[in-house]
Amino acid sequence: MKQKKLNQEERRFFKTVYHAAFASPFSTLREKLDLKIAGLFPSATRRESIDKCIQEIDSRIKQLEIQGRANINSFLGRDQTIMKIVFLFDIFHKFRDDFDQLILDQINAEDKPVEVSFGNVTISLLQKRGFSAKRAIHYLGLTYQLRRAFYFISTALVGTSSCMIKFKNHLWNNIFTDDINLYDNFMWNKMEDFSTLLLGETGTGKGTAAMAIGRSGFIPYNVKTQRFEESFMHAFNSLNLSQFPEALLESELFGHKKGAFTGAVDNYQGVFDRCSPHGSIFLDEIGEIPNHVQIKLLQVLQERIFTPVGSHVKCRFQGRVIAATNKSVKDILSGKVLRDDFYYRLCSDIIEVPPLSERIKEAPAELDTLLAFTVDRMTGTKSQNLIDRVKRVINKDLGEDYTWPGNVRELEQCVRSVLLKRSYQGEALDLKPPANLTEQLIADIKNKNIDIPSLISGYCTILYEHYGTYEKVARKTGLDRRTIKKHIDNQLHTK
Repeated sequence: MKQKKLNQEERRFFKTVYHAAFASPFSTLREKLDLKIAGLFPSATRRESIDKCIQEIDSRIKQLEIQGRANINSFLGRDQTIMKIVFLFDIFHKFRDDFDQLILDQINAEDKPVEVSFGNVTISLLQKRGFSAKRAIHYLGLTYQLRRAFYFISTALVGTSSCMIKFKNHLWNNIFTDDINLYDNFMWNKMEDFSTLLLGETGTGKGTAAMAIGRSGFIPYNVKTQRFEESFMHAFNSLNLSQFPEALLESELFGHKKGAFTGAVDNYQGVFDRCSPHGSIFLDEIGEIPNHVQIKLLQVLQERIFTPVGSHVKCRFQGRVIAATNKSVKDILSGKVLRDDFYYRLCSDIIEVPPLSERIKEAPAELDTLLAFTVDRMTGTKSQNLIDRVKRVINKDLGEDYTWPGNVRELEQCVRSVLLKRSYQGEALDLKPPANLTEQLIADIKNKNIDIPSLISGYCTILYEHYGTYEKVARKTGLDRRTIKKHIDNQLHTK
């Protein structure tokens, strides 16, 4: 094939496309590059910008086809590197609607991989552009991964406040690193060695963020079956560690053999055994597990080996670990929550999920966006009347300065409450603590006239009056949020 160079104007245009392909789709840089490619002013909407950008790229490639240059082997050196990415970028967007439908079909099919009707067509087009059959199959898998990551981050984590944009970019980089070229060349099949720790208050959406990461891993495509090797629905496994008593926790994690303990009537696969080579495990409430379990998890992270309870057979774990806790960074770094060796093996990437109060403070319209998203999800209807109804109740019952201590989870509960009974009182306490509670506690201590539960309840109530949220009181005392609420309720109803 005769090789030609890009002319100066072509190189300028396609180099911009090249940089856009490597930019996170949630970044302001990507927005600017799309506008530049499309030749539009900043006042254009995001959708207009993307659509015009795709049209312009398609038009340029058609010109190359007419000239017989729409193939990576038509170019040398840096020009070939640029055009390789341009062709991949073009094909990604040509089939984006097909990939989106595939994602929805796979969600409905759950664990069974669905047929990719356009898979071989995509591979043929990649080969037409000069990619080998092996690389074409690989890039079909990478394109599917990119589209899934965009879908789950953009649809499940709504909001445009600056802290949310930063958060979404962090999630994207967690999946693809901050250099997708590095990821494609060296790391697409090595990500199991990079654990992730999600931090944030209760109800901020740590589980949703973990799901976005866990369902966006690379899954190979099988040409013979015309399906991907695994469903992304099957690839994500979640376990809330605080739900299990200590006696059963190791069994849930590592499994057990029949007869390992009383009640072990059959062999049982733990979450590590159920995880596929292409999958991820989400360990929620990681800060609640005892020291000896942390040691065993450390061994899994370091050696990728675990042993079921009651067995001597070592099993291999090949997936990726995502963990989460609502404990503060200060407590974690001080060693109060996690062993140092376990923490440093777990924290390849630490992602902080912003609280709802910060999001609304940065962008007040974020509340309206979340209300619209929540109402639509609960009712299946985009109803402005229902959104307005919820907003009126929030303004009346809670006020504009309400801090949403339960975060997005509380907002969802608020919407449910308003739809059911047109009211919501929030997590603000209905009863005020006595003004002299501090003096009363001091007097009771001096007189040796107070038991431990009453002392804790009184202290938690004082802290709540000062800080305003259960979460902040929990951080201050080292107790969990549910315990804090129980102590405060006891204090207020027995005063």
